[in-house]
Amino acid sequence: MQTVWVLGDQLNRRIGALADADPATCRVLMVESIAKVTSKRWHRQRAHFVIASMRRFADELTDAGFTVDYRRADSLRDGFRAHVAEFDPDEVVATEPASYDGLEMLRELEVAVVRSNQFLCHYEDFAVWADGKKSFKMEDFYRQQRKRLGYLMNDDGEPGGGRWNFDDENREPPPKGDANPWADPQTSQLDDVDRQVITDLEAAADEHGGELWGAEPDGTWATSRRAALARLKHFVDNVLPQFGPHEDAMVERSWHLAHSVLSPYMNIGLLMPDEVCDAVQDAYDRGDVAINSAEGFIRQVIGWREYVWGVYWLWMPDYRSANALGADRPLPPAFTGAASTQMNCVSNCVETLHDKAYNHHIQRLMVLGNLSMLHGVDPWAMTEWMWSNFIDGAEWVMLPNVIGMSQWADGGKMATKPYAAGGNYIDKMSDYCKPCRFDRKKRTGDDACPFTTLYWDFLARHHDRFVKNPRIARQVRASEKLSDLPAVRERAVEVRRLLDSGEL
Repeated sequence: MQTVWVLGDQLNRRIGALADADPATCRVLMVESIAKVTSKRWHRQRAHFVIASMRRFADELTDAGFTVDYRRADSLRDGFRAHVAEFDPDEVVATEPASYDGLEMLRELEVAVVRSNQFLCHYEDFAVWADGKKSFKMEDFYRQQRKRLGYLMNDDGEPGGGRWNFDDENREPPPKGDANPWADPQTSQLDDVDRQVITDLEAAADEHGGELWGAEPDGTWATSRRAALARLKHFVDNVLPQFGPHEDAMVERSWHLAHSVLSPYMNIGLLMPDEVCDAVQDAYDRGDVAINSAEGFIRQVIGWREYVWGVYWLWMPDYRSANALGADRPLPPAFTGAASTQMNCVSNCVETLHDKAYNHHIQRLMVLGNLSMLHGVDPWAMTEWMWSNFIDGAEWVMLPNVIGMSQWADGGKMATKPYAAGGNYIDKMSDYCKPCRFDRKKRTGDDACPFTTLYWDFLARHHDRFVKNPRIARQVRASEKLSDLPAVRERAVEVRRLLDSGEL
């Protein structure tokens, strides 16, 4: 009998090796790895989300007639070897993993590998698209994807609404006032499966020296396909019409705004990207959502998400060690919960991360990522921290987004300029600054905004590199003209010391 090995981020009957599997002729193997659970300081909700989803999927397969060998083992390799020793399958087959190391593991174990269909553009096809190009941009890839897949396209081959990109309509600052117009995401009641997973995770951490962090699971995150599909419908019906204009805004009164919060489900297979985009296309065709909202969301899925997937495979494994700016500082204790912070933007993001294992993309990029780059945090330390704490974390997600976009550690392969900004940007796009004790306009002094101080110091510190970059040269030359630049740089030394010690 054949064995189909289903990994923990392939939880869908449509994916790869499982798509054509016959319950009468194959057995399914699923392995919970204790080493994986205890290898990092995981957010409780992140660990629970993956394990609870795996256990529910195993039950669904059993209900569908499959014989499922669900194992808890010290490692994936140990689980595989124990399965083979017990059942002696004629063949073990698996779908291509989402990680470079995972694929190497399957090859070492001589597992037959089936091409993955979990993304709309396979990484081999992405490599063909990128081949021969001296440089390439997500926007070019996105337009090719639109044409190939047909989303938001007119019959004459032109883009819906007459434009490829409506991003300039989706950058509005937060609406004024205290109103909270964004529909809350759906939630689920915890059940016996959830409670058992929580108990098992705590026991594994205690026994094997692991560490869990963050709030207990509260039903925010779906752990079954049925519940994930309900989340998709809720988003399309109630949230998508509001998605576009304020997608870059940050407010204290809402942790989610009009974001879909569907990425975790796509990343582990509970939802497939085509069914998500089909639902958005249908809503647009019915006239239920404006073009800027539909286009902005579909671009995130078929553009950015697939682009990140493609470059991950294109640049691995060397990409992990990229560190063009020579950053070597540890994570600030304020990020890990080891210290509180007086920076209101950081405090708000970390509080939300603690409570929900989530921040949206601008909070990740322009608050947490921006501060890390300005401060000089080791990019791999930042990558691993985000990977283990965000509900939608995975290596393929975090490496390009952190190494490339957030930290500019790849020297410009992913982004043509570093996403560096002082307090003015945060003030424009959020309501964080008004109650903060720091003054976003000040560069020096005890009440100067750390972002503003470190921004100007960052430009001076990397002057020779960025003065040649046309996208940021103007700001670098402006830093040369600051009369108080020596004082700014002196203050930056103190800011970095305070960040490292958890006193800021």
